[in-house]
Amino acid sequence: MLRLTWVQPEDLLGHELRQASQDGREPKAIAARWRAAGGPEAPATAGASPTPASRYLRQLAEDLLDELADLPSTLTDDEPTDLEKIRAVCVDWPKPSPTSAASHQRLEAAWLGRATGCLLGKPVEKLPLEAIRRLAEATGNWPLTTYFTAKGVPEALLEEHPWNRRSATTSLAENIDGMPEDDDLNYPLLNLLLLRRHGKAFTTTDVARVWLDELPAGRTFTAERVAYRNLLTGLEPPHTARHRNPFREWIGALIRADVHGWTNPGDPAAAAEQAHRDATLTHTANGVYAAMFAAAAIATAATGTADVHTCLRTGLTVVPPRSRLARAVRQAIELAREHADFDTVVDALHATHAAGHHWVHAVPNTALIAAALTHADGDFTGSVCRAVSGGWDTDSNGATAGSVAGLLAGHPAALPDRWTAPLKNRLSTSVGDFNGIGFDTLAHLTHRETHRS
Repeated sequence: MLRLTWVQPEDLLGHELRQASQDGREPKAIAARWRAAGGPEAPATAGASPTPASRYLRQLAEDLLDELADLPSTLTDDEPTDLEKIRAVCVDWPKPSPTSAASHQRLEAAWLGRATGCLLGKPVEKLPLEAIRRLAEATGNWPLTTYFTAKGVPEALLEEHPWNRRSATTSLAENIDGMPEDDDLNYPLLNLLLLRRHGKAFTTTDVARVWLDELPAGRTFTAERVAYRNLLTGLEPPHTARHRNPFREWIGALIRADVHGWTNPGDPAAAAEQAHRDATLTHTANGVYAAMFAAAAIATAATGTADVHTCLRTGLTVVPPRSRLARAVRQAIELAREHADFDTVVDALHATHAAGHHWVHAVPNTALIAAALTHADGDFTGSVCRAVSGGWDTDSNGATAGSVAGLLAGHPAALPDRWTAPLKNRLSTSVGDFNGIGFDTLAHLTHRETHRS
């Protein structure tokens, strides 16, 4: 039996009920109707429940998804999605600072950093925080300083907390042989193709066309899979982001933001605007802000003249200041400044966000990334290890932290060999003709796009 993840109406409904309660709608009456009909809760970690719903429940879920979409929100003014409205509430919208393009070496360090952080987080993706800590402690790797390994981990612990089944064979230290395929690297490749074909003036529709041409549907997840489905049913952007898409504030747009920052060094506003055009294919509000925040921070880091704290402050200038994401990031940065022990920071973030958010939601994950970079003062190893050690979407958080910290390091040789040597300058992917490409080549291709309009 095929249970296609992230698109079954009976699974989407539970997620949409939670989303509604977060974004200022009142879903209690609809939730009561769903429960009275015997509707299930949303799957806790997976993308689909184990058994299909009845035809009646499926139809009811579709109807209730549409009813939820029509509910008014009390957060509309504080959390707009339209770019001009975002700019209007961001009173410190950044101005460009003339700078030369980031060097090939700095961009190669960014690509390597993104890959390294992603690879570090892959085997523990979806695992609870306690499991991550216990698995690392069992091999003397806590606090984290290097890749996870299964060597020395007691069998009883692995039975209780098995590695991510899709990743263990390629991402544990003893198994790494080049960078395996991951959506956290596929999306930067797609955006590189986007810029090569359409330039920096691309539209959201151009993003959709590139996806339909180059991105296998099975390589999409959460909001991206729903938007892909919506495209195939004839919906156009930005409605693709809203229609029966309870994942529109999750992390997917954030993991697509790096190339927009890499190719706009010194111009965080331009980077954020590109990220907005990309993100609105699939996301709204805080899901879009997370991408804009990352793009602006990365554009600042790409100059080679700013420290990590300046980068994060700049990232916040493109986020509506009364939004949930802005509040979460500010709180995370403050926690990181207050506590010397990063576990204390992580525990506080989980106490604040874990109960109310899915582990892939953009708000807690963006906050964790900001806390990790702040606490590590931008140091490469410290940043990726803290980002992954905090749990939630471990590979995505490690990837974004690694991208920023790699830019700040400035050169591939500045990244410790224990991180980069196992990558063997080789990336596996199903996107375009990129399979097997080297990170040095990707840096040259990215550098070329910084000079195009």
